[in-house]
Amino acid sequence: MNKISIIIPVLNEEATIGGLLGHLIKNSTSQNLAEIIVVDGGSSDKTLNIVEKILSGRAESRPYKKNLSTPLEETEIVSVNSLKGRAKQMNTGAQKATGNILYFLHADSFPPKDFDKLIISEVRKGNPAGCFKMKFDHSHWWLKLASWLTKFSWRACRGGDQSQFITKDLFKELGGFDEKFTIYEDNDLINKLYARNQFVVIQEWITTSARRYEDNGIWKLQYHFWTIYIKKWFGASAEELYQYYLKNIG
Repeated sequence: MNKISIIIPVLNEEATIGGLLGHLIKNSTSQNLAEIIVVDGGSSDKTLNIVEKILSGRAESRPYKKNLSTPLEETEIVSVNSLKGRAKQMNTGAQKATGNILYFLHADSFPPKDFDKLIISEVRKGNPAGCFKMKFDHSHWWLKLASWLTKFSWRACRGGDQSQFITKDLFKELGGFDEKFTIYEDNDLINKLYARNQFVVIQEWITTSARRYEDNGIWKLQYHFWTIYIKKWFGASAEELYQYYLKNIG
């Protein structure tokens, strides 16, 4: 039976993590999920407090079937500590995962209803990896256009905010996320999957926050993202990409 392990790397995500966990539970079927793994990279805000509060609240209010000593099935939520860095955090989560399908999700991205069924359906069809098409929670015309373009299978339209599912066996075969990358780790793995023609775009919308565009300016941030993409295309190293990111985006 297919089971999904959702892996969420977090660092100071107190504004979103509680809502995301609730959204995942509400929009999935517990029988399809092995667990939700929140991997913290050293948050200094209330991220872990919120997760722990949810964990303790679920333990205290766990429903029981009449005349049975075992609880009703519900999705397990696990909190894990890791070294800082999304690649490191996601690899740590993958090591803890018990499901045969890994689903990597950013803390500010909210997948569609029945996302679990949609992912399992693709795996059953023989598609071992992929993502959802994505829309921003913003009305700016460029972000709406950029969102619309994610419906296509073009490699240039891919990114980590679209989330990513991959079978555990294929993830291990590819060596997981390359931890040399402090940024661009999602794209590096996607490149490997595209090279093998093993990537599908599920035609349902995941909604992601436009907060980074709001904080940095839409055109400024888009320019720097394009520059990073082109630099990688021409062979820039992981460290060169990171130094560019630190200087221009921070």
